[in-house]
Amino acid sequence: MKDDDHWRDKLTPEEFQICRNKGTERAFTGEYWNCKEDGIYLCRCCGEPLFHSDTKYDSGSGWPSFYQPYQEEVILEASDRSLGMERTEVMCKRCGAHLGHVFEDGPVPTGLRYCINSTSLKLEKA
Repeated sequence: MKDDDHWRDKLTPEEFQICRNKGTERAFTGEYWNCKEDGIYLCRCCGEPLFHSDTKYDSGSGWPSFYQPYQEEVILEASDRSLGMERTEVMCKRCGAHLGHVFEDGPVPTGLRYCINSTSLKLEKA
């Protein structure tokens, strides 16, 4: 894994705060929360394909939401007990970037909601 100095040089301060320090953007403010364009959402840090637009849906949460990752092996999960809650954090398996959280209240076929910060993503349009 690359160190913080590498990421500070590559990312904006907001991107660094969210992707490397596990921050969260405000709901309904991110670039992709209401995006309807086709393509593949890549990790902002390393470019790993993370989600396809076909699995994106409007969860009403104000963050981009997907019901499954591009491939199962691209996502790393960890327990997150911050803010007095028990959640499952999701990260890019390749570079460790914080993406958001996954919840078990999503639509069929998976029943999952990957609630992701727009700042952690970069859309490669189809």
